[in-house]
Amino acid sequence: MTETPENAPNAELNDTEVLELLRSLRRKEGSWVKWGQASAQLQKAGYSPQQIFEETGIEPVQQNQIVVAAQVYHSLVNGNVSEATLNYYQQKGSDRLYEFRILTQAERATAAEYVVQQGLDADEARELAKAMKEISRLRTLPQGFARTPGDAVAYLCWKNARQQSDLQERSRLIAKGLRFAQTPETRKQIEQLLTDFTVTPKRPAPIFPVYRLESSDEMPRIIPLVGQFPLSVADLKAVPLVEEEGLFKMVKFSGEGAWVPIPGWQMVRRAEDPVAILGESDKLSYPLSGDPEPVLVIVDRAQRQWDDSSYFIVEQEGQIEIQWFETECDRPLLGKLVLVMRPKHVFDEGATADLWQMEE
Repeated sequence: MTETPENAPNAELNDTEVLELLRSLRRKEGSWVKWGQASAQLQKAGYSPQQIFEETGIEPVQQNQIVVAAQVYHSLVNGNVSEATLNYYQQKGSDRLYEFRILTQAERATAAEYVVQQGLDADEARELAKAMKEISRLRTLPQGFARTPGDAVAYLCWKNARQQSDLQERSRLIAKGLRFAQTPETRKQIEQLLTDFTVTPKRPAPIFPVYRLESSDEMPRIIPLVGQFPLSVADLKAVPLVEEEGLFKMVKFSGEGAWVPIPGWQMVRRAEDPVAILGESDKLSYPLSGDPEPVLVIVDRAQRQWDDSSYFIVEQEGQIEIQWFETECDRPLLGKLVLVMRPKHVFDEGATADLWQMEE
């Protein structure tokens, strides 16, 4: 007896219903549309495609096709499609409907009708869907073309033929375009290529602006911002622990909060639970020399072991302050000061945004 998988505690089907669906799939009862519905129900109930394959003999690739195609079929039922077309797809055509998953409901309806009328196979249906998707992105079509399924394929043939210098390939595309053209205007546009041998150069796609991070210092670290001095201990503790994921150190968070990127200097990378605090250079517990300016204070809340060569965050009259202790103290240490970062000197921010400006 088949058991319900352990990973389906929230299954909407009971054991009897699951067994009935598996038995129906095993015996290939009903149309492929029902197989797709049953496969989708079982997957929703926690069965993996591999488990369904072992129970029914329907391979995972085929399951994916009929599940998606069944969804497309039901969108046709809700659309303006003839009864004859629906009856046709009840019996066969899941491989063709699967290709129409990228189209809108209205486009699926016209494409499905066209496939039945023209007797197109799965490869031709794939090309049809691709062509309809491409012309849907065009705000205006070239003169003489329409947004019908056949004209969509004809348009791509016309476009590719104009870029072909190989006469044999050009002739093949013209013949194919004439086969699919649905309107006289489209046919006329393609026929003009029989006497016009001008080659329209194909515009190459731009090169991806690819950069590789070469050094650890180029890997920024995203640090939560506590706020700006003065701050309370509660403010410091309210910031959640940040966990980085993946090669690009992705950070997930929810709710409100502010974040700031810090260069991947070694002391920053070593910090276990860093947070950032905004301050003014002349208003810190130990004012910095130079003109007053905003600074960013980075604190590692995980480092609370005293040492005489470091500054620490402590509570002072309800607020947090930076302090240095020559000898070990009995006051709770809330975090170790990692660094104080001054901003980069920018003499003209507008100039840095204009790439064409050059230094003299």
